[in-house]
Amino acid sequence: MTQTHPRRARAAAPVQGRGFVAATVSFVTVFAAGAAAIPLYDTYRSADGLTNDQFSLVAVAYFVCAVFALLVLGRLSNHQGRRPVSIAALLIAAAGCLTLLWVHSFLPLLVGRSLQGLAAGLASSAIGAYIVDTAPRRPRWLVPAVTTAAATVGLALGVFLSGLLVEFAPAPRVLTFCVFAVLLLGCAAALATRPETVPGTAGAWSSLIPRLAVPTAARPYLPLASGIFVATWAFGGYFTSFGPSIAAENLGSHSPLVAAAVFASYMAPSFLGGFLAGRFTPAAAQRTGMTLVAAAGIGLTVASAAGILGLFIGAGVLGGIGMGLATSGSMNTLLPAALPRERAGLLAVIYAISYTGSAVPSLIAGQASRVLSLPAITAGYAVLACLVWLAVLVAARNPGGPGRV
Repeated sequence: MTQTHPRRARAAAPVQGRGFVAATVSFVTVFAAGAAAIPLYDTYRSADGLTNDQFSLVAVAYFVCAVFALLVLGRLSNHQGRRPVSIAALLIAAAGCLTLLWVHSFLPLLVGRSLQGLAAGLASSAIGAYIVDTAPRRPRWLVPAVTTAAATVGLALGVFLSGLLVEFAPAPRVLTFCVFAVLLLGCAAALATRPETVPGTAGAWSSLIPRLAVPTAARPYLPLASGIFVATWAFGGYFTSFGPSIAAENLGSHSPLVAAAVFASYMAPSFLGGFLAGRFTPAAAQRTGMTLVAAAGIGLTVASAAGILGLFIGAGVLGGIGMGLATSGSMNTLLPAALPRERAGLLAVIYAISYTGSAVPSLIAGQASRVLSLPAITAGYAVLACLVWLAVLVAARNPGGPGRV
């Protein structure tokens, strides 16, 4: 018996690694598909008459459906298994893409983006937990970087691929969503061949009752981490709701690729911030990250008011790096306290807070856009970032005791 265990461990390692890669690619693809419609927003506005407040309502619907999935379905994979719930998330995302084929008015866009939000919420808990289950132990920064940055990297990749298709491909309103639907179905097929990490157990129906599942050891760090998630993801909602409009109205470009670059400027660099967070203590990552996010908010306000495209994109990049640093530092205060059976529930809470942080400011800003300029709305987001930055400077601390900063 003792001689078989090392061989089993060596055989399990590549299987586990393939599961990690498949789950990570699937996670990124769900969010990439969720950004596919964004380069088409200017087309929807000019050809179909959609408005900025409608785009903000669509963003809110996306985030609300994501929060619903996290709160109601967030613990389902603990009982049904990671793979079937993850595959369901991919299929729902594909259904959202197919719905967006018919966008010529507000309702199909709302329904399609709502389905994508539902898929994003389900993926955030189920696929996110599958990533944690199958991740290698080294390097230590990998899991928090992937769980925090894969979503934003996926959004950035998706918006650039979509921008290229809209700019150069024929029938972009159809081809764009067909491409992403095929990618999602391919990911579902790949996950179907990977090993299950959580055996099925009773209690699936009772798990649908919303419950905030935060391990006791993580609770002291949750309030400050929540502020960070809200402030950083609020800017994600800002770029989703207003990025294409700012590119067209304030920065002087109607190019889908410029709209993609504006959106991706904040989303893509977050993975770099997640990587850099491994070189900081959690508290230092939170402080440094929020300093960059607050500075970015000020830069975005100035750039949108002055119409300076380069400054706007540069501020977005700075903020994206800061987001990756601050959110990865926050994950590093929370995830180590979770047992395997607690991971899906904790991730559901984290992402529910994050999506709420995107939805509520987007809803307020969307209504305010009827009477306020886009630079004034940008300034409101900057104020929120600066307030959280001040709180982080005062209250950030490392796990292990109040004296560790």
